[in-house]
Amino acid sequence: MKSVPYLSAVGSFMYLAITTRPDISYAVDVLARFNSNPGPIHWKAVKHLFRYLKGTLDLKLTYGPIGDKSQDPILTYSDADHGGNSDNGKSTGGYMVKLGTGAVSWSSKLQTMVALSTTEAEYIAAVEAAKEIIWMHQFMGELGYPPCTASTLLMDNQSAISVSKNPEHHGRMKHLDLRRFCWIGLG
Repeated sequence: MKSVPYLSAVGSFMYLAITTRPDISYAVDVLARFNSNPGPIHWKAVKHLFRYLKGTLDLKLTYGPIGDKSQDPILTYSDADHGGNSDNGKSTGGYMVKLGTGAVSWSSKLQTMVALSTTEAEYIAAVEAAKEIIWMHQFMGELGYPPCTASTLLMDNQSAISVSKNPEHHGRMKHLDLRRFCWIGLG
């Protein structure tokens, strides 16, 4: 594996994942976990990702306005797995922020703490997405476009949505850091 340009390939993928290809973010995140000691199976995955990119050269991000002008142009999706990393039990969380019709910000990262439930993993991912929404509102305000309404954050876990609406009534979430409860609130 010493003669294989694994680090260069993963670095190139990282550039693409950060700048123009949100569809490969998760795969690049997983490949980067093995930068210090890649094996033949990891190189095979790198080649597979190269083939995927070659086959999807026609995919592109498209930007345009939204139809309803009264709607806030920022729409965010968040999601997480629970304990998806078998090496350390951590979950992967991610989000995508759309401005108008195009994705402008996205992330897929291993969470810093081990989530004890799917609800917790989804909630932590939603908090990260909410922090990005706050930053996006501030950025848009600096450009002269102050937000007219609260932005929408879409998540698919009903229990995490319930916790975000009323965190003090969920005893199973009390171990979470207080800053996790300061960022989002739906309703």
